[in-house]
Amino acid sequence: MDATIGKFFDSVSGFFSGAGSGSGDQFPLCDSDIISGCEKEVAEAEKGSDEGLKNECIMRLSWALVHSKKPADVQRGIAMLEASLANETSPLKSREKLYLLAVGYYRSGDFPRSRELVEKCLELEPEWRQAQALKKSIEDRIVTDGVIGIGIAVTAVGLVAGGVAAALARRN
Repeated sequence: MDATIGKFFDSVSGFFSGAGSGSGDQFPLCDSDIISGCEKEVAEAEKGSDEGLKNECIMRLSWALVHSKKPADVQRGIAMLEASLANETSPLKSREKLYLLAVGYYRSGDFPRSRELVEKCLELEPEWRQAQALKKSIEDRIVTDGVIGIGIAVTAVGLVAGGVAAALARRN
């Protein structure tokens, strides 16, 4: 478990520093073991008086939640980030939280909200690779969903027209 948590923390550290694996996998998924470990870490940090440590632990938990395989975890991560963003004074931390919120909304299917948040990130840091990649993923997904929607609509119209034609043919 400690090795898993260690790899996770290295992943988070690399994520925020801009180091990538080069695999194009910008959305690693976290399992329940990692989330559980982060929750324990937050609980331990809350017992102490170090606010900085507690905030770091909460940030790691938020990261894990928006990268969870479970939609309920993603929603919980979004709620945590939105609540903590209101009190954030650091521009760097605000940018990171906005990005994680964008990831959460992307993963939950709210692409317009995700795009809005990632654009705020890019206003703060125009050269941020992860935000640029997320924006491209969002735009690709919106286009794909639009094409699928058009395809479904055209198919539905075709089915209705075919049904009408068949009904008319039976009358004659």
